[in-house]
Amino acid sequence: MKKYNEILVKAQKIKDWMVEIRRDFHMNPELSTQEFRTGGKITEYLETMGIEYKTGIADTGIVGIIRGGKDGKTVALRADIDALPIQDEKDAEYKSTIDGKMHACGHDAHTTILLGTAKILKDMEKDLQGNVKLFFQPAEETVGGADRMIKEGVMENPKVEAVFGLHVSPEIDVGKIGIKYGQTNAYTDGLEIIVHGRGCHAARPHEGVDAIVIASQIVMALQSIASRNIDPVEPVVVTIGTINGGTRGNIIAGKVRLTGTIRTLRPGTRELVIKRIESIVTQIAEAMGGKAQCIIKEGYPALVNTDEIIDIVKDSGEGVLGTDNVVMLENPRLGGEDFAYFAKAAPSAFYRLGCGNAEKGIIHGAHSGLFDIDEDCLVFGTALQVQNVLTFLNM
Repeated sequence: MKKYNEILVKAQKIKDWMVEIRRDFHMNPELSTQEFRTGGKITEYLETMGIEYKTGIADTGIVGIIRGGKDGKTVALRADIDALPIQDEKDAEYKSTIDGKMHACGHDAHTTILLGTAKILKDMEKDLQGNVKLFFQPAEETVGGADRMIKEGVMENPKVEAVFGLHVSPEIDVGKIGIKYGQTNAYTDGLEIIVHGRGCHAARPHEGVDAIVIASQIVMALQSIASRNIDPVEPVVVTIGTINGGTRGNIIAGKVRLTGTIRTLRPGTRELVIKRIESIVTQIAEAMGGKAQCIIKEGYPALVNTDEIIDIVKDSGEGVLGTDNVVMLENPRLGGEDFAYFAKAAPSAFYRLGCGNAEKGIIHGAHSGLFDIDEDCLVFGTALQVQNVLTFLNM
C-alpha cells in the first residue's frame, strides 16, 4: 500500500500546476485537426520537462518518449486533445473564451493528466525498466486521429506492447473509476440517404413524386429494425439526426437528404442492420415512385479491452483509490471511441475516471454546454496512469 500512497502524494504535489494547465486548455479549445495552439503548449511543457518528442503526427499530433534507465518493454499512454463545436454555457472563470467551441468531452483533462503523468515518470526515468510513449492524439471527435497515428508508425521504434487510455465520466463520482472487461464501446457507422422524387406545384401533387413523404416513410420504417429485426436483448441504435429538403411551402420537394448514425456491438448484428437499412431505403422509395441511395460511412471499430491489461488497471485502482472505489461496469456503451484502433494494434485498457460531484453541480454529461469536471480527478487520473505504467513495465 505504501507504494500507492507515494505515487498519490507525488500527484497531489503537482495538482495546482495541473489545474492551471487544464484551465488554460479549457479556455482555449480547438476543434479536430486545428489543435495548433494546444500542440504548441504541449511541446512547451515537454521541453521544460526535458522529454524527447516528435510533432506533425497525423498533422497536429505529438508523440513524446521517456526512455527508462533499464532495458525493458515499451508502454504507451494516450490522451485526445481536440474540442467540440459546442457553446460553453456554464458559469465559471475558466469557461471557453472562444464562441461556439468548448472542451465538452474532457479532452483538456485527458491532456493535462498525460502531462502530469509524464512529469512524474520523467523524474523516475533512471529507475524505469523500459520506455513510455506519450500519445497526444488529435481528431478523436471526427476523423479518427488514432488510426492515422498508427498508420504513421507511432506503435513502432520502439514497438509498443500495451496502451492505456482513460476518459473522464461525470456519472461516476470523483475518486472512483469504472472498468469493464471485454467490449466497452460500439461500432459507429455513419448513414446518409438521398431521396429523389419529382418536384411540382404543391396544388397539383399528382404530377410529382414527393421526396419529403418518401423520406418520412423511410424514417418511420427504420425504427422497426431495432424493434422487429434484432433480438430484443441486443442493443442497436439507428438514428436519423438531420433531414433537409424542399425550397418553399407551395412546392413538392424533388430531393431530400437525411443523415444519421448506426450503433451496434456485434459484427453480425452490424452487417444485418446495414442490409436492412439498404433494403428499406431503396424499396420504399421505389414503391412510392421515387429512387433513393443509401451511403454507409464506416466509423470507428468496437473497442475491446484486453483482460490482462484491465487487470492492471483494477489493481492500480484498488491500490490508489481503494477497493470500494473500483466500479465494475456491466454493459458496454453505444458511444464511439477511436482508442479502439490502439486496442486493435496492441493489448490495451480503456477505463472511466470519475469526475462527477453532485454537491458542486458537476452532473452534466459529455457533449453538454454545462459539462465540467471536479479537478481532483486530475490527481487521481495521474496517479493511476503512473501506477499502470510501473506495473506493466515490471511484469
